[in-house]
Amino acid sequence: MERKTDDYVDHPPEDTLNTLDTDPDQGLSEAEAARRLERFGPNEIQEREEPLWHRVFRRFWGPIPWMIEVAALLSALVQKWEDFAIILVMLLVNALLDFFQEHRALNALKALKQGLQGEAIVLRSGQYRALPFRELVPGDIIRLKIGNVVPADVQLLDGDYLLLDQSALTGESLPVSKKTGAVAYANTIVKQGEMRAVVVNTGMHTNFSSVVSLVSRASLKERSHFQKMVMQIGNFLILITLALVLLIVMVALFRHEPLLEIARFALVLTVAAIPVALPAVLSVTMAVGAINLARRKAIVSHLTAIEELAGVDVLCSDKTGTLTRNEMQVADPILLPGQSEPDLFLCAALASRPENRDPIELPIFRYLDEHYPDVDWRSYQQRSFTPFDPVRKRTEAVVSRADDRFLVAKGATQVLLEMTELDEARVAEVNRQVDALAAKGYRTIAVGRRRDGEPLELLGLIPLYDPPREDSREVIEEMQRNGVVVKMVTGDNLAIAREIGGLLGLEQRTIRSAQLSGAASNELLALVEALTTAIYRRLKGGVPFKEARRFASEVMEEVGRLYDTRLLEREFLHTHESAIVEMIEEVDIFAEVVPEDKYRIIDTLQKGDHIVAMTGDGVNDAPALKKADCGFAVANATDAARAAADIVLTAPGLSVINEAIRQARITFARMKSYATFRIAETLRIILFMTVSIIVFDFYPITALMIILLALLNDIPILTIAYDHTRVHNAPLRWNMRELLTVSSVLGLTGVVSSFLLFFVLQEHGVSEDMIRSLLFLKLIVAGHSTLYVTRAEGWFWERPWPSPLLMVATFGTEILGTLIAVYGVMITPVGWAYAAWIWLYALAWFFVNDVIKVLTYRMLRREGAVD
Repeated sequence: MERKTDDYVDHPPEDTLNTLDTDPDQGLSEAEAARRLERFGPNEIQEREEPLWHRVFRRFWGPIPWMIEVAALLSALVQKWEDFAIILVMLLVNALLDFFQEHRALNALKALKQGLQGEAIVLRSGQYRALPFRELVPGDIIRLKIGNVVPADVQLLDGDYLLLDQSALTGESLPVSKKTGAVAYANTIVKQGEMRAVVVNTGMHTNFSSVVSLVSRASLKERSHFQKMVMQIGNFLILITLALVLLIVMVALFRHEPLLEIARFALVLTVAAIPVALPAVLSVTMAVGAINLARRKAIVSHLTAIEELAGVDVLCSDKTGTLTRNEMQVADPILLPGQSEPDLFLCAALASRPENRDPIELPIFRYLDEHYPDVDWRSYQQRSFTPFDPVRKRTEAVVSRADDRFLVAKGATQVLLEMTELDEARVAEVNRQVDALAAKGYRTIAVGRRRDGEPLELLGLIPLYDPPREDSREVIEEMQRNGVVVKMVTGDNLAIAREIGGLLGLEQRTIRSAQLSGAASNELLALVEALTTAIYRRLKGGVPFKEARRFASEVMEEVGRLYDTRLLEREFLHTHESAIVEMIEEVDIFAEVVPEDKYRIIDTLQKGDHIVAMTGDGVNDAPALKKADCGFAVANATDAARAAADIVLTAPGLSVINEAIRQARITFARMKSYATFRIAETLRIILFMTVSIIVFDFYPITALMIILLALLNDIPILTIAYDHTRVHNAPLRWNMRELLTVSSVLGLTGVVSSFLLFFVLQEHGVSEDMIRSLLFLKLIVAGHSTLYVTRAEGWFWERPWPSPLLMVATFGTEILGTLIAVYGVMITPVGWAYAAWIWLYALAWFFVNDVIKVLTYRMLRREGAVD
């Protein structure tokens, strides 16, 4: 039974079924499926996990660990064993913290993968049912339809065709068509068609198994705009630190100080000044945001999306199933003369498949069960079935019962009308009724029947209405209050889009898809053709409409020969391109769009410097979801949409998106607080050290003290991820002028306070070793105080107040640093009296720093540098 998937290529399906010992009409029994699951294992890719020893070893390999290790080695060479021990502790603490965060992230990824597991329609013991992908086994009979991700390697059994997107596996840009007997591979996407298939290989035996590890590794390496900016801040600090440390080294060499001591001190100072905790702070902050969203039934598949959301200022939302309930309800049907309502719904049901759970078809079955339970639609057999696709715009089935055999069709009204031979007056009346229903927000399905040798008989129209979700209007209003512009993007016609948009409180600025690009020039030609038709009918005294259309077509062909209409399109594009961004910004509702239009809308808004989020549920939404800065797949989304999205909502509605935006802005505020603190502290330490050494030939703190400072700073800084922050009511972006100005001012203020303390202590004749211990204590206490200054733009006492965890972590390390200084643990003791004065001095400068911060923000606001 165990064969490679490609061995089934061109293999007769009947032989495959025999090989796999499965019945195409009954499928596998539950007992047999359980035996095969035990034998072949779950249908999932078992990624090769990195060995534990390698994960541990990685913590000690890299530029920052190398610097710490060399500093430890140099300390051992000069026999500074206290320094060696503390450096070793710092190295181990950083490694353990990083290992712990990665361990949490790996566990979270496993949980996310389980939460995102799709379902397939599987035939077991003669009944079709939905089962998780992981429960599939070789020999299972499954149904595949538009929007599905192929769950395993399969061979196609019956049906018309499948159009498959194999780009995830082969890199082919165009979908490929597959028919009965062909093989379809796991993780390819059904773009069109519907067929049955038999599973031939699962899990690690699929062709996709060799690709998935590369895909997952690539996804882990992607970075958001937010992360890139934070890394730029880190690089900025490293460059400043290295430049000033190099200056200190040059001066020390000029003064003929011991080379090993110089190298050791320079390395220790560099390690203390650069943002060693930056990766851990990023990991913890994002993980906290993902956990908070998971509690609200939103699964984050790309953690970077949480950060991108902070700056989102435009949300493009699909309508059906997102803003609306996606629970179609049947309104009053419209019957053509001589037809009956039971007959209309019987034919509509026969042109459907209940196991597909299509949202357009489910209300038809519900209506039959509720109103006509005596109609026995189950007694008919579908001899063939052609599923709906966006090109044909209809579903067809050949059905039979006893000697009665006929074709049923349902779909777009204009498509079925073209298949009939109704007179012009009846066609006009049907179109008028469809337009009237569309103006009320109804989607109309036409139903027809055809017997051998006869034209299609139109039975009637079934109006369907998808009401807005109860919370949609409220959610949109909240988004607008938070500075996010909501745009509805739908494939429905203009009238339906306007009707639903009005109910949701959206402005009625609406355009069709053709107006999005130069394709709108075609509307000018269509207008000319319509005018020609109308004029001809007036001149000829009301000739039949078809004759007038034929005359207009001939005229347009003549125009095409006399004038190159491509020039019109190019001219339209040339004049239109400069205004298209502005037009899309102003429009609230986009109607009659296709997948390419959704992609174009997102792309154009991004070119206009907007950060765009997109919501959707269908396979047609997948390209736009991938293109958006943050893509949301809503509840009950297709596999393709979920695979393309950054965040998957598992509860109906959009209310969780507001919570996601809130979490993202909180995350941004925490990271901004950390960045301001980190820049200020780096400048405070490195500038103070540089000026002291170069100007005064005095080392204000020892290498050991620098190591202790770095160690005590890195541990509490992680609790920033749990701090309480103000939620901004506008999108947030990095303002580098603001960030660098505020942090630089606070850093320079800290340098001034350190030098003032240094001068006071020197004037009072305090010994150099005592001065170093007191400066060490001052840097510990004042450093953590800076965090309470930078966490908000207003006064430090304004709400929201710091989280208890942050306060415990910071004050705990300050108390620990105080005990080290008071009792002289590896440094000169200062006693409680001096320690109390240092605390008072640091507290006084804390108030000064807060005043200076507030004044700096006010100055920046006056200059328009801060909103």
